[in-house]
Amino acid sequence: MHSNVRLSGSRDFIRCARGAWLYSVDGHDYVDYLLGQGPNFLGHAPQPIVDAVFAACRDGIIFGGQHELEVRAAELVCDAVGWPDMIRFSMTGTEAVQAALRLARAATGRTKIIRFEGHYHGWLDNVLISQRDGKWGAASAGQLTSHLDDSVILPWNDATAVAEALERHEIAAVIMEPIMINAGVIEPLPGYLDAIRELTRQHSSVLIFDEVISGFRLGLGGGAARYGVTPDLVTYGKAIAGGFPVAALAGNAELMSRFGTGEVNHAGTFNSSVMATAAVTATLTSLLEDPPYDRITQHGNALMAGLREISAAHNVPLRIVGLPQAFHVAFGDADVTDYRSLQQLDLARYEQLSRVLVEHGIWVAGRGVWYVSASHGERELEVALTRFDKALTDWVAR
Repeated sequence: MHSNVRLSGSRDFIRCARGAWLYSVDGHDYVDYLLGQGPNFLGHAPQPIVDAVFAACRDGIIFGGQHELEVRAAELVCDAVGWPDMIRFSMTGTEAVQAALRLARAATGRTKIIRFEGHYHGWLDNVLISQRDGKWGAASAGQLTSHLDDSVILPWNDATAVAEALERHEIAAVIMEPIMINAGVIEPLPGYLDAIRELTRQHSSVLIFDEVISGFRLGLGGGAARYGVTPDLVTYGKAIAGGFPVAALAGNAELMSRFGTGEVNHAGTFNSSVMATAAVTATLTSLLEDPPYDRITQHGNALMAGLREISAAHNVPLRIVGLPQAFHVAFGDADVTDYRSLQQLDLARYEQLSRVLVEHGIWVAGRGVWYVSASHGERELEVALTRFDKALTDWVAR
């Protein structure tokens, strides 16, 4: 395994994937609601995207110089989202977050960053955190704890806590997922994002939305458009490129232009490669010309309703909450507004159930997040619900 995220998942080896389906080397098939941890928003191996990338790469992959596709991709993203002036492409969301934090520190002359419990911003030393014995800190052996000294870690959905921290510290940036999809698919409380936007303006701090998961999944404008709050910087990944490894940092010209002058360094041999920008261009063209959002909403709502009905019929107390594009399944019942309240649910029990679901041909993550793609249709819905019913029958029998 080459990513620790997969350590808790199924050990099956995948032979190939098409649309909303995975096929293992052992001859099993799975209707897929993990989607490679989210990137396969258009389904696996979407033909127009794959064809566009392969056609573009016949003329070269890495030039070490500028090319037309990177300009076209940049213009498409900025125009589709609406508010950013400039964009920088990179390979991973982790890299895009690092560029955003460096840029915010350069612009403000400050070092401290406000971030939130349960929000994920990559695996590097200065952002990776976990909770142990009620305290937040380093999550990995070998991680330099000193690199977290400038992190001010707060509970999410609490504007008062942010206001107090901004008064106590000189804050370079506030970074958050505008909707907490990575853990629990938790939406912001009404007015929360507006309050943080106003507070960051008052204190001349940079507001960064980490939309590596939510960007282009919730709509062309992502969480920023859904909740009507415009950040200063935004990171994208996953749904931006039809499954290809691409991420991006976008924002206003006052901040982003600091890269172009050389004042702030942002480098990467593979940034804006032909493959990456061809994938972004083809994906954005597809999302603009044939928006999948209505049919994804229809499928996600029908899936959640079906899962609830089947769970009730088996007297299995599952909580199924979230958006049709991404929702969360767990055991228990609680008013969940942040990471702390999410822990009131029986997350470990659902992780056990997730293994049974995989055994019955539904590919899902143990942490409870289900992703819906443009390739999920009536057949997938019928198969998923039938297999879910059989899985719960087996679960109850055990």
